[in-house]
This record gives sequence, C-alpha cells and structure tokens, in this order.
Amino acid sequence: MPTLSPATLSQLTSAYPLVTTPNIQASRDFFVQHLGFEVGFEASWFVWLSRGTAEAGMTAIAFMTPDHPSRPPGPEAFNGQGLLLTLQVDDARKEEALMRAAGVEIVYPVKHEAWGQVRFQVRDPSGLVLDVVEQAEPAAGFWDAYMGGRDGNE
Repeated sequence: MPTLSPATLSQLTSAYPLVTTPNIQASRDFFVQHLGFEVGFEASWFVWLSRGTAEAGMTAIAFMTPDHPSRPPGPEAFNGQGLLLTLQVDDARKEEALMRAAGVEIVYPVKHEAWGQVRFQVRDPSGLVLDVVEQAEPAAGFWDAYMGGRDGNE
C-alpha cells in the first residue's frame, strides 16, 4: 500500500460538485422544490445551492452553463453518466412517497438493499442521479464474504 503524504491544501473552506448543464434553472428549481436547498448565488450562467449551516454541516452543489467563458477547462456538459450524488436521510420510504406525490419520476423504486441501505433514486433535470439512502440493518451474513482479505478470504 502506498505511503500517504500529508495534506497539501493549507485550509479547505468548502467543497461542492459543479455540474455543467444547459438546464441550470430547471436543476435549481428541482433542488429547491424537492430537496429543500436554497439559492446562495445566482447569475444567468451559474447557480450555487446549499442546505444546512456551517455549524450543523452544509451540503452544496452548483450548476453552470456549458457556454460561459469563465468555465474552467475540462468540464464538458454533463451527460448523466459516471456520477451518483448520494443524499443520506432518516427515512427513505417517507422521502420517496413525498417525491412521488409531488410528481417526481422515481427511476429506482425504494428498496431495502441487502448491504444495509434503504434507497431510491431520482434524476434531476441535468441528468444527475440522486441516490437517496437511509442506513439500515444489513441482511444476516451479507458482509462476511467482504471482511477478510482482498478476495474475501483471510
């Protein structure tokens, strides 16, 4: 196993994903209406959303249009693949029922997974899959095969 070096960032004050999409207004509305986020900053080409407080813990996400000249190199328009944003909640079944009642399309219905999560998934207007999870008791013996060495054996 490689030796880990000490952190190189002198002070990290914030971190959040930035999704490049032409649908920033629709994504903003989805996060505000269905997930309880608030707009912290908004311009025609960018929106930053957050939920919570610095003291209690903050979750944030931003959306940016793909054609703005300030866009850093590399983040092409998001195509909905390769990213899953997990949102941990106290009651996934309740949250799924609320979203379903609000007309949100559920792309993966609520299920108690054998590894110890109750989860469901929705997709925001940018194509981002939101994995809404509640920690739960795993099925008896589920983790036994994974607790040994690399291949599950001691």
